[in-house]
Amino acid sequence: MTDTTTPVIDISGLHKAYGALEVLKGVDITAKRGDVVSLIGSSGSGKSTLLRCCNLLEDSQKGEIVFKGEPVSWKGQGHGRRPADSRQVLRIRTNLSMVFQQFNLWSHMTILQNVMEAPLTVLGRDKAEVEKSARAYLDKVGIGDKCDVFPAQLSGGQQQRAAIARALCMEPEALLFDEPTSALDPELEQEVIKVIKDLAAEGRTMIIVTHDMKLAADVSDHVVFLHQGLIEEQGAPKALFGAPKSERLRGFLSSTAH
Repeated sequence: MTDTTTPVIDISGLHKAYGALEVLKGVDITAKRGDVVSLIGSSGSGKSTLLRCCNLLEDSQKGEIVFKGEPVSWKGQGHGRRPADSRQVLRIRTNLSMVFQQFNLWSHMTILQNVMEAPLTVLGRDKAEVEKSARAYLDKVGIGDKCDVFPAQLSGGQQQRAAIARALCMEPEALLFDEPTSALDPELEQEVIKVIKDLAAEGRTMIIVTHDMKLAADVSDHVVFLHQGLIEEQGAPKALFGAPKSERLRGFLSSTAH
């Protein structure tokens, strides 16, 4: 049976600073299996940093990160704190696939090769099995006919969908999206939003950093509004967008309304 009670991601009291600049000042965030959690807030509020700490791409100075009931083990303290077990880091990172704002596709590889690369090299999976899986995920995101082209030959929306297929091909426990539509023109944004909505409808666990309030309202089970490194308000999207309690959140939503 699948364990639905233990959160996939459970972060508590997370602090992150760059030198004297404190970016996260004690943040708690939980995503259970099948949850879609959106992080919203102004630039500099700590949203992307939180996502990168969650995936252990950034070292945090204080606080706990627990993946499926397993706490990250640390050595050192403060700015010297690092994960203690490199194998644990790799295991967690491969289970939390990240989709970046700028796609990060390998320009010298075809789209199919891009999607196959990590399962082959990181997970050591069988090549025929990976290729079958990669083609299926490219079909799923609507670009199955682009397997043999290179990233430069695709639109931004197609490149981002290829990046999502690449993340899915790792068969992760959760997907982390860092502003997945902000580098795209509005008409291309919709292609990517459709894919994200389809993934949410399938019950995939996702944490999404987004500037798109409609996307956050449509796909999320839980929305977290970060302000200057702290959670200012959080809750169900209906409550947060429909009747925000915080003055800061009201101001933020009115500034993002088109």
